[in-house]
Amino acid sequence: MTADQSLISLFTNASLLVQLVMLLLLLTSIISWALIVQRWQVFSRAKKGFDQFENTFWSGIELTKLYQKVSSQRSELSGTENIFLSGFKEFIRLRKQPAIQAAAVMEGAQRAMRVSASREIERLEAHLPFLATVGSVSPYVGLFGTVWGIMNSLRALGSVQQATLSMVAPGISEALVATAIGLFVAIPAVVAYNRYTNYLQGMTNRYDMFLEEFTSILHRQAHMPLTMPQSKSVETEDSH
Repeated sequence: MTADQSLISLFTNASLLVQLVMLLLLLTSIISWALIVQRWQVFSRAKKGFDQFENTFWSGIELTKLYQKVSSQRSELSGTENIFLSGFKEFIRLRKQPAIQAAAVMEGAQRAMRVSASREIERLEAHLPFLATVGSVSPYVGLFGTVWGIMNSLRALGSVQQATLSMVAPGISEALVATAIGLFVAIPAVVAYNRYTNYLQGMTNRYDMFLEEFTSILHRQAHMPLTMPQSKSVETEDSH
């Protein structure tokens, strides 16, 4: 008998409740792996987008030109580009208001960037709580199936006068498969959750650092005279 046939036999010979537990765990495993792959793609795109935008941002390009370039790519913006776009747009809008103080301009721009950064972080951490839940609960779900299977095996011994290991071993083996499947589901989910949590913390720190650096640039420009706009989309600002 092969290993695959043994597993199939253990599943088919298990009680109905244990079978349902196994099926639930297998379904959870499929969903977890789908989310693991999907989150990997999201974090990879976020990191790549941040690196590309940061290189452009510090290349010496004028903020106005960068704003126009980013605005034309709204459908495929990265997290940092959204932060830049929201902050610079609010900065320009407030500066056009007459007699407004530089502190009020900076406060509005910072608030807009923080809101945008919070949205990007929320997008990155989506589905991570599900992986954490799967990693913590799956072993106990499998253990529940195991305990139930062992209870059925021991209860069956009550109808015989002489119990032997060969009589109880198959039932216990079938029940232990549920625990094994629970661990099979939980371990990848826990590893992925820990890994992605570290990625999330790293991206959060990078967003915060960019926000502070961009705020410093806008702070210098907030105290400069407002120039006449050369574009309909945004007013011309000094380069950083």
